[in-house]
Amino acid sequence: MKVVVNARFLTQPITGVQRFAIEISKRLKKHLQDDVVFIAPKGVIHEDLASELNVRIVGLNQSHLWEQIDLRIFLLKHNCPLLLNLCNTAPVFYSNSIITVHDVAFEVYPQTYSKKFLLLYKYLIPHLVHNAKKIITVSEFSKSEIIKFYNISADRIEVINNAVSTDFHPIENKNLQKQKYFLTVSSLNYRKNLKLVLEAFNLLSKNEEHVKLYIVGDLNDKAFSKYSLDDFGIHKNIVFLGRLSDKELMEYYSNSQAFIYPSLYEGFGIPPLEAQKCKTAVIVSDIPCFWEIFGNSVIYNDVHQANQLKDKMQLLLTEDFRLKFVIKGIENENRYSWEKSNKNILRLIKSCY
Repeated sequence: MKVVVNARFLTQPITGVQRFAIEISKRLKKHLQDDVVFIAPKGVIHEDLASELNVRIVGLNQSHLWEQIDLRIFLLKHNCPLLLNLCNTAPVFYSNSIITVHDVAFEVYPQTYSKKFLLLYKYLIPHLVHNAKKIITVSEFSKSEIIKFYNISADRIEVINNAVSTDFHPIENKNLQKQKYFLTVSSLNYRKNLKLVLEAFNLLSKNEEHVKLYIVGDLNDKAFSKYSLDDFGIHKNIVFLGRLSDKELMEYYSNSQAFIYPSLYEGFGIPPLEAQKCKTAVIVSDIPCFWEIFGNSVIYNDVHQANQLKDKMQLLLTEDFRLKFVIKGIENENRYSWEKSNKNILRLIKSCY
């Protein structure tokens, strides 16, 4: 048994963090075959993927307890192999490991998380980054944040970027093509800055009554502190879509005027890259991480300026202006690939032996 992968992500709904784990895991299985073993608790919800990875279900516990007790016991019984953790958390008292810290948003915006989540991560992450052999993160910005908060030497941290699945592609939808709409993906985490989009859309709709705003995402995640959307829910042209399948998401990306992602803080930001893969113009917030990942391929907006965002949405109703950023987006998205990221992880695994 050469490498064990902590596959607890198979019990979780898919966000950017789980997407990273899934795409890397599929490629590790292809390259390492029998030299990689995927271990998960009971309660797997992605059965097809578990079958593809030939996952072993071990232990009686679930969630964090499984990681700290059952997974660690399994590792100790199997001569302490190298453990790869792709989704932020890992067994605290196990040092032969590589961990992935996608961002430290909970340190920067603690008020946006539940007390339970915050207590757990404030304990886990500092211990994990100091105990692990190597740390993966997804951007140079996140690397600098980990160094700043935990006083970790830079040579222990490897930047391995996110990418977009090769399955993502533009999909025409005649019903959606008949509409003019903007799209955003969000949760009720304060740092996702959904209210800015809603305020800007309210301003825009005073002159553009036919334009709609579609909002994709889970608005019921208990990990996040919430704020009220009561002032916006009654607007007839604001539609909350909830979670969508990848095919549905591609359709909404592909036929929109633009995708808007105004986060206050991110470690990378997969959704804007997905939008670019679907040939969609993108507006993001003017924060350091996005300048690193997107360069001049997107339109930037101040995180607090709803009027400014309204003006940029207005510009994107003009086809020539919109197409300019569609082309730039395609060029940018081509810089990232899961194959490239997987090669970097294989190299990192080899360096730990």
